[in-house]
Amino acid sequence: MIAKLRGIIDFIGEDSVIIDVNGVGYLVFASRRTLSMLPAKGGDAGLMIETHVREDHIHLYGFADNAEKQWFSLLTTVQGVGAKVALALLSVLSPTDLLRALAAQDTTALCRAPGIGPKVATRIVGELKDKAAKLNLGPVAAPTPVTEAAAPAKSASKSKKTSKSSDDVSADTASVEPIVDDGVVLADAVSALVNLGYGRSEAFGAVGKAAQLAGDDKSIDTLIRLGLKELSA
Repeated sequence: MIAKLRGIIDFIGEDSVIIDVNGVGYLVFASRRTLSMLPAKGGDAGLMIETHVREDHIHLYGFADNAEKQWFSLLTTVQGVGAKVALALLSVLSPTDLLRALAAQDTTALCRAPGIGPKVATRIVGELKDKAAKLNLGPVAAPTPVTEAAAPAKSASKSKKTSKSSDDVSADTASVEPIVDDGVVLADAVSALVNLGYGRSEAFGAVGKAAQLAGDDKSIDTLIRLGLKELSA
């Protein structure tokens, strides 16, 4: 079972790339997001791989980061969402965007992908909302191309531990510098609401709606405040 490939980029197509590994060319299907992160022909790159073995073929699917790979595996568990549709969805929505869409039950965002209609979008939200809430949200929103030229990812600031009351939560988070990585901010906000006694699924949904309302101000403090407002409505 192939789990990772590293080699020379030989050809990049609309939905696939050929990677030359010691003279052997591997055809790897990938999202446009991943393909856009690869270097030009002749460049060195590596991809995380999921191998699908069928009676009549073996297909390789490549991902620039583990976040996208996790979402691909999750999406393909939904009836009506095959590998091609999952890659189409990951081509128009980043892992962070998918996270927000599921939290807010935004089927319109999902329908942006070719092959996704209202019925399938509703099924995706219904089947994956709770599963997505249990994912480790931090790494999901920090994709980094797996190439030699890729710059090291910046370390996200760690937030302070949230206490049990909303007043204390605000006091703690007010002194924390806002984190640029939306995935980490969402994760911290969800954890804060869970610490206040809310279920993870309802906290996840509230933070998703809060992120929509917050606009550009997606600090932890703002998401917690708006999330609490959603939960008390």
